Amino acid sequence: MRSDSITLTGLRVNAHHGVYDFERENGQDFVIDVTVWLDLQRAAASDDVAQTIHYGELAVEVTDAARHNPVDLIETVAERIAAVVLAHDAAEKVQVTVHKPQAPISVPFTDVAVQIVRTRA
Repeated sequence: MRSDSITLTGLRVNAHHGVYDFERENGQDFVIDVTVWLDLQRAAASDDVAQTIHYGELAVEVTDAARHNPVDLIETVAERIAAVVLAHDAAEKVQVTVHKPQAPISVPFTDVAVQIVRTRA
């Protein structure tokens, strides 16, 4: 496993995930952090974006995966995002954090998030 990685932090998307009807109806903001581990040596040596994962395209793929097909749990959203990242041949491992800063929690809070780590099967 390589220690090289690409990290996307603070990707924002408005989506309609949640257990409650009002979450599904109104939607809310979600914030996503993704780190993908891969070998960056070939990309660095060749200076060729085709030898890595294009982080601009990855950002769009991740936010699209989070935006569509509402589900109850952010755990499910995190798994979906991990699968999208690991679909890239170069990806060896991924860490996904899905933040739900507007979660319906009755006490003051700054953030709630789930974090998963997955490796290529």
